[in-house]
Amino acid sequence: MSEVLTQAEIDALLGALDRGEVDAEELKQEHSKKKVRVYDFRRPNKFSKEQIHTLQVIFENYARSLGTYLSAQLRTAVTVDVLSVEQITYDEFIRSIPNPTILGIFSMPPLEGNAILEINPNLGFAVLDRMFGGPGQSIEKVRGLTEIEETVMDRICDKMLYYLEEPWSIIAPLKPMLDRIDSNPQFTQIVSPSEMVVIVSLETQLGGVMGMINLCIPYLVLEPIINKLNVHYYYSSTTRQRDPGNTRAIKNRIQEAQIPVRVLLGRTVITVADLIELNVGDVIPLERRMDEDLEVIIGNNTKYLAKPGTYSNRAAVQITTVVEEGDDDDE
Repeated sequence: MSEVLTQAEIDALLGALDRGEVDAEELKQEHSKKKVRVYDFRRPNKFSKEQIHTLQVIFENYARSLGTYLSAQLRTAVTVDVLSVEQITYDEFIRSIPNPTILGIFSMPPLEGNAILEINPNLGFAVLDRMFGGPGQSIEKVRGLTEIEETVMDRICDKMLYYLEEPWSIIAPLKPMLDRIDSNPQFTQIVSPSEMVVIVSLETQLGGVMGMINLCIPYLVLEPIINKLNVHYYYSSTTRQRDPGNTRAIKNRIQEAQIPVRVLLGRTVITVADLIELNVGDVIPLERRMDEDLEVIIGNNTKYLAKPGTYSNRAAVQITTVVEEGDDDDE
């Protein structure tokens, strides 16, 4: 971006022109010269700024879902925020993470190729400590995972990848699947070292432990859908009409849902002595008149008032009033 001159600088420049210290023609020629921009062929930028911005929007939605999942799973407050979205070479990414670390190698069908979910050991062992009933503290000396720890981390990573489906569904119907858990980044070669990858860094705080979760997705994996990674496509897709088939499926599931229905005949209070002495044929007076409507309770709320009676030789009630929300007294 060109710098904006102050008024004093403008006055000094005009004065120099008047005194002949600066040639106006030279300024025009300098301005007309083509600007040279440095380009590193070893690090070609394959993602445009708009595509990087779209990825940031996608992973901000993912960060919210991931924070909710981890908070519920670990039963403690967990905050996840997108710290950065940048493109670097795969070799630079591998060199930037510790060894050992927690690496989840996963695929993203129908896209081809693999990606990496990297959890910093400081955060990963705090998660494991919390899962095993501890306060959520990390370990002092970093080490590899034991077989039991790897099994638990496998399940956690698999669930973390599951929450990638929804934010990506607007762009493509991806189904992330965990292939394996690894710990040595030097032995994890999903693409050549010079290939460009996008790195999404999620800053995660678990109690007093702060750590990073990095997602490394190669350009080659996203190449088939790279044209869809733009803000116009993303927001236009969110406003499209929903699939009628999904609407019907949700409606059918709701109609098949079962909820308890109870009719409250009345209430009364008796002593324990009277309860013990009850016999067949005894009458218990209730705090309700014979001509008073009965309460029909759906779930835990009174929704209707009704008259008792019979229908086809069975006990039944006839709805007389619909109780609007807020009309029933809190008990």
